[in-house]
Amino acid sequence: MVVKERLSGLCRRRGLELTSVPIGVITAPSLRLDCARDQRRLDETVARHAPRLLLLDPFVRLHRINENDAGEVSALLGYLRELQRRHDLAVAVVHHTRKNGTAGGGGQSLRGSGDFFAWVDTALSLRRQRQQIILSIEHRASNSPPPVTLTLAGSETNHAHLAVVAAEPVGETERGGVAAMDIDRAVLRALADAPQGALARAALRTALGVRNQRLGAALVRLLATGAIQRRGDAWASASPASAPIPVPRS
Repeated sequence: MVVKERLSGLCRRRGLELTSVPIGVITAPSLRLDCARDQRRLDETVARHAPRLLLLDPFVRLHRINENDAGEVSALLGYLRELQRRHDLAVAVVHHTRKNGTAGGGGQSLRGSGDFFAWVDTALSLRRQRQQIILSIEHRASNSPPPVTLTLAGSETNHAHLAVVAAEPVGETERGGVAAMDIDRAVLRALADAPQGALARAALRTALGVRNQRLGAALVRLLATGAIQRRGDAWASASPASAPIPVPRS
């Protein structure tokens, strides 16, 4: 009943009628995705109802594995990838970040094994910054848009929901520096022009004139796409796959 009321409130906010939206809720008292029996049950349920989206929330309540064990995490995420491909549906997993995660860390701050971030095609990360909620979006195969500021809204007759306050202006600059949408390209250009082909984070920040948090988000995005690599305390452009192999002169 509580789930239905919450969904009804979200639909009303968006001008939708819940009766016209095909939503199914799994109400089984227990679901453990690391258990072969429950994997078969979920597979049969998906085959029967043919949803376009499967939402698993919260992920921590749906397994008994050690989230820091890369082998166990990889096996479970492998099952979800197989489920997604076999039934041609999208799978959304709600996961938590580490308590000591760095601000603006995005997918890199996910709790447990790094396999979680390596598995996703798109990561939506929420973090609180002072009195605001910031939504960051990271894509595996395309550039990430600027962060979006959200607020928690709602009333007695309209259930709590996240509403967009504002998207960061495309042309915004910092201290006369780089526009928000151009930071990724500026980082790559600075690394390519560096004398040793690498720069420490502090040197990058000085060269670009951006806030440390903004630079950190750009480094996370570029690292996730394989555009850059880390060399100790410095950052460098990833070696082009097409670069010729040096041949010693005889």
